[in-house]
Amino acid sequence: MNKIIWLVLAALLLFVPMTQAAVATFDDLTLGAESSWHGNDDGTGYGTKSRFTSGDNSFVNYDCANPGWTYWDGFAYSNTTDKVTAGPGNQFSAITGGGVNGSVNYAVSYTFGMSGQRAQTHNNADASGSKAREISGFYASNTTWAYQSMTNGDGFAKVFGGEDGSDADWFKLTIHALNEGNNKTGAFVDFYLADLRFEDSTRDYILDEWSWVDLSGLGEVAGLEFELTSSDSSGGLYGMKTPAYFAMDNFNGAAPVPVPAAVWLLGSGIIGLAGLRKKGM
Repeated sequence: MNKIIWLVLAALLLFVPMTQAAVATFDDLTLGAESSWHGNDDGTGYGTKSRFTSGDNSFVNYDCANPGWTYWDGFAYSNTTDKVTAGPGNQFSAITGGGVNGSVNYAVSYTFGMSGQRAQTHNNADASGSKAREISGFYASNTTWAYQSMTNGDGFAKVFGGEDGSDADWFKLTIHALNEGNNKTGAFVDFYLADLRFEDSTRDYILDEWSWVDLSGLGEVAGLEFELTSSDSSGGLYGMKTPAYFAMDNFNGAAPVPVPAAVWLLGSGIIGLAGLRKKGM
């Protein structure tokens, strides 16, 4: 009987995601409490390129031209927890109030690209010099500013759903595959941070938790480029009115895999048999 129990436990392990060595959790980056890093901010020039590394990937940042002026493009990392305050003074908070599974740090991306640059991640080269590999995915959520803007509106953006809740609004993150030359391959994945287009309105949502974005269908990539679009947009200089931010955590981590009910039933059945055997001894 003991042998059978061990075999069942081994089978259960097949359904548990294994830890990947290259996961970017951002908890390996040092921050003071309730703070963020959003570029060198040293006044060396508008759109000065820098990057930070977590796991086995680099995240590109373009900082502002003037010290103290909180403007940047690309990626930042943060541990701020403000889930309430709306507006640009709270650029670096995720609406989740922290990272995945209670972790402290997470990344924030601003994709508007006013410096002319796009939000990108680049794989670090392996021992052979290649950057090409599969990226499993990452967890995404809204930032507090974007969430509050869509939920309550502001002086620039509308309330999603409109006055009567019937407007079919949406806020979409598109992830483009990049080749070794950092050019788009044409492959991409769409993920909705808000979607109010369902015929059954009870399914409408503005994301306020971490949700997995599956990138396994992209195959091998050298990097990724991130783009945000929204139904709340206008032509001209300003374009999208929804704040162009999203939060990220556990980049290239393991996708959540629920244990099938049948396997749990099998395990509980074996454990029950073990109990009966013990009782009969």
